[in-house]
Amino acid sequence: MSPTDMVLALDVLGTFAFAVNGAFTASRKVRLDIVGILALGIITAVGGGMIRDVVIGDVPPAAFTRWYYLAVAAVGALVAFFISRPPRLLYRSMLVLDAVGLSLFCVVGALKAVEFGLSPAPAIALGAVTAVGGGTIRDVLIGEIPSVLTSGLYAIPALLGASVAVATVGTGVGAAGAVAGAVLCFGIRMVGLRYRLNAPAARHHRDGD
Repeated sequence: MSPTDMVLALDVLGTFAFAVNGAFTASRKVRLDIVGILALGIITAVGGGMIRDVVIGDVPPAAFTRWYYLAVAAVGALVAFFISRPPRLLYRSMLVLDAVGLSLFCVVGALKAVEFGLSPAPAIALGAVTAVGGGTIRDVLIGEIPSVLTSGLYAIPALLGASVAVATVGTGVGAAGAVAGAVLCFGIRMVGLRYRLNAPAARHHRDGD
């Protein structure tokens, strides 16, 4: 498999994972019909990539020019709809799917930014935006504080995964570096969930303190 094919495969897999997770997450928090489930699942899956594409000037965004992105996202959202509200065991699977999508998108987003000529720092930032953008839009639409602002280790693993992918571009181990970045992001996210680790948070002060 060529590096281009590998990136495409990761992108499609991440799209499916985020669509399922996004639809499940939305349906757990608010009551939605099939249209709402489809809309929020698709937005979660392609929203971050659309933001990235607009920023780097790849317009119309790939989600609108390559039919399979919307198709895969719709299938993932429908899977969530027909399974309906998940029990506790399935909720854990949702967290894994979210970590998978986060890991794949941070790498794919960063590599596409590099391909369009961005320097390492902006490319890493756009990798993280690709990973968290869709979920952020979903949370805003259902009236929730975006999980990227409140969850434990979420944006940090995405930034680290994107950094590994960008650092290995042009070194001859680009494909392996992309996989390593995704694995690193996934591992940190899952460790954070398992042990309930959180990024440093601001201290709360009472009035008058």
